Amino acid sequence: MASPDRLSALDSTFLHLESSGPSHMHVASVMVFRGRAPSLEEFVAHVQGRMHLVPRYRQRLAFVPLGQGRPVWVDDPHFSAWGHIRQAALPQPANDAALRAFAGRVFSQRLDRHKPLWELWLVERLTRGRFAVIAKAHHALVDGISGVDITTVLLDAAADASETKSVRPWVAKPAPSSARLLADALLERATLPSEMVRGARRALRAPRRAMGRVRHDLTDVGALTWAGLGSPAPPSPFNVAIGPHRRYASVESDLPVFREIKDALGGTINDVVLTVVSLALGNYLRAQGYNTTGLVLRAMVPVSVRADAEHGALGNRVAAMWAPLPVGALSPKDCHQQVQEAMTHVKLTGQAVGAQVLTNLAGFAPPTILSQAARLQARQRYFNLVVTNVPGPQFPLYLLGREMLCMYPVLPLAHRQALGIAVMSYNGHLGFGLLGDYDTLPEIDSIADQITRSIAALARAAGVRTGRGRSASAAPPRKAARAAAANGAPARATAGHRPGNHAAGKRSPGKQE
Repeated sequence: MASPDRLSALDSTFLHLESSGPSHMHVASVMVFRGRAPSLEEFVAHVQGRMHLVPRYRQRLAFVPLGQGRPVWVDDPHFSAWGHIRQAALPQPANDAALRAFAGRVFSQRLDRHKPLWELWLVERLTRGRFAVIAKAHHALVDGISGVDITTVLLDAAADASETKSVRPWVAKPAPSSARLLADALLERATLPSEMVRGARRALRAPRRAMGRVRHDLTDVGALTWAGLGSPAPPSPFNVAIGPHRRYASVESDLPVFREIKDALGGTINDVVLTVVSLALGNYLRAQGYNTTGLVLRAMVPVSVRADAEHGALGNRVAAMWAPLPVGALSPKDCHQQVQEAMTHVKLTGQAVGAQVLTNLAGFAPPTILSQAARLQARQRYFNLVVTNVPGPQFPLYLLGREMLCMYPVLPLAHRQALGIAVMSYNGHLGFGLLGDYDTLPEIDSIADQITRSIAALARAAGVRTGRGRSASAAPPRKAARAAAANGAPARATAGHRPGNHAAGKRSPGKQE
């Protein structure tokens, strides 16, 4: 039986992707809170008091000698929360623009593989009496959906929640020797054929069921291949060689607006999000002088295939769908109709299930083949960018009694992918987090502005009264923001700037469909 602490094929692939180029494969978030920041000592004590709820955060990777097996998670005998939690104070005026610039630097740094793969940054003394927490964890540790559940160990649903303390002192288990790591990996490899034999026996006992399942899986894989792998994505300025540095921008809007648009035009909230992204990218490309007539970009949309019973489990249970982005559509209504029809077809053809089948097959690939597959993905031509929409909690969350005002998720950039857009809902709001390659997208704030404008344009087309889509960097406090939006206050976006040294957030799930 495979070790439960051994990385899955998918998680191992994320490590190979990072090793083969300038990608930093961590998921992250920026969370802004009301009030004065806790002291560093208070914050570290809070994290330490809840570490027993996330034991993997005290584990590091152990690599099998000679690359003869996927890495395993082992306890870090030198673990200290102080080594993962940093404190920062931004230069004046310490506004949202400065926060985004600092976040861009944080997201430009790769996590140290010799330690547990996560970091937290406590950013003090923001304008308007706020502070922020910037968090990041490696994609091999956690995906966007399970991460939503895991972060609840730090955030509370009540301002006066009692502190959770560790029941007993933590003692690291002895790390296996190199010889043991190699022996265990070879033993698992040797026992895999027996698992396949048992599968064959089951197939013989129920041949019709087995053949039906094979036909079903092959149909799904064929749908995925035809939709994505069978044809390359169109060329775009977002698909170029990238460097190690990042820019970051964000946009905040109100979730009820997206629900009203969905009710008026049909489809799902995710369809509305993809429409907004399509309109924004189309306007941006045309402003940059590109001809978008008839152009349909392709987004890779990660979807969770984690069962409800697995909520809170670490590791990745994700598959992918290929979503068309009709950036050439000039009419918001036409754009939404194209997205809605396309996504309905995507769901009917079983693309997400097909991607899961391929992911499961990767579990049988020797590590050397996985490594080469990851390098091939470095030259992928199947999607232009990643767009993900994750449901978050629709109630306030608190950190040490301080209310979280907003949250913005962050996706890693793959090779030859200069832009990623992550969306998360929280307490009636939608936060868009835009991560871009520093050299390729010096005007990432323009894309954020276009998202704000596209939300307003689509709302007008749907007959929804709103002016509340806005860049987060220019967003005033909650009540003042709504008043400013109602008065037609202009929105501005800010981007992260050149990195220095310094990011993984997750939250509790909520209904968004």
